[in-house]
Amino acid sequence: MAAACARTLCKVGWNILESPAARRSGTVSYLVGNVGAHGSRRAYGTGGTGVRSKLLSSLRGGGGRVLGCAFLLGGGVGLYQTVKYSVQQHLAEEESKVSGGDLKLTLYQYKTCPFCSKVRAFLDYHGLPYEIVEVNPVMRQEIKWSTYRKVPILMVDSDVQLNDSSVIISSLKTYLICNDKSVTDILRCYPELKSVNSSGKEVTEYSNKYWLMLSEAEAAVVYPEKGMQKEERKWREWADDWLVHLISPNVYRTPSEAMAAFDYIVREGKFGTYEGFFAKYVGAAAMYLISKRLKSRHKLQDDVRQDLYKAVNEWVAAIGKKRKFMGGDQPNLADLAVYGVLRVMEGLQSFDDMMANSKVKNWYRRVERASLNHEGRK
Repeated sequence: MAAACARTLCKVGWNILESPAARRSGTVSYLVGNVGAHGSRRAYGTGGTGVRSKLLSSLRGGGGRVLGCAFLLGGGVGLYQTVKYSVQQHLAEEESKVSGGDLKLTLYQYKTCPFCSKVRAFLDYHGLPYEIVEVNPVMRQEIKWSTYRKVPILMVDSDVQLNDSSVIISSLKTYLICNDKSVTDILRCYPELKSVNSSGKEVTEYSNKYWLMLSEAEAAVVYPEKGMQKEERKWREWADDWLVHLISPNVYRTPSEAMAAFDYIVREGKFGTYEGFFAKYVGAAAMYLISKRLKSRHKLQDDVRQDLYKAVNEWVAAIGKKRKFMGGDQPNLADLAVYGVLRVMEGLQSFDDMMANSKVKNWYRRVERASLNHEGRK
């Protein structure tokens, strides 16, 4: 409608300029003279007979040329603004489509869980807006509606449930690339596999969870160099199967570190007053003892810090000196996974020791900036 009005103004202005009266000489100075003589008293008039007679007189006398120019100018400005608005609206729609802004995402999490931190790192980097529901780790009432009792859980548009951090990340990344597919369609590519482990406990695993469901053409764009796709999958799996198991033994390495860790967990988590008290003191003692068992189970050194330093240095060596990230100039899914796992130690002694005694610091800060600035949204 705005465009139609602007075109009409332009048409009226052109017709005025083409009229015989507008072609007569001396019209500009006449109209300007009228404005000079009367404008100060009539500029904000309501359109009385004096103003109307002067306007008609100006038009008859040749002032139509200026009036026509005014109409043309107004119409031109109107068209410019209309086109500008349309372009901005189109770009906003495209950005929303590319960034996944059309999805309503709700993340059920424990803030200090490394798997939840991985998902947040992915969502933040890609600039995907999401709501957080912090789950009480004792009662877990916030996810009582779910038969899947672990976190993270990501709800998409309130009706599609994504479980397992790697499935969440792979599904959403596929969706961002293949926007002709729905999240529901993509999720079918990651079927659940239930089995019973050696302890007699039923466990759920997911097929293909480190794979993106792309066509050959799409994969060639995402992974332009040979071996990039295989490398990304390898290190994503490494983050889940090895790096994450180094966190607890390092965070709860000593009684004082265990106490500091649980002070942070209680402060950032969702605990009641009594739950927080028992979590801080009883939980810290329990996790200190459990960390010793984990050290034995995963065959870690007596000084578990050495295993942490070795792991992150191995990661940095795999990136090499010629790349900013494993993904090249921008983080890939492996970068975001490793960053997400390590981030849960921030503010604790283990994190400070890692940053001071390994080569991971520069890479870590680069990914941190990329995530905070939502650089994946581009």
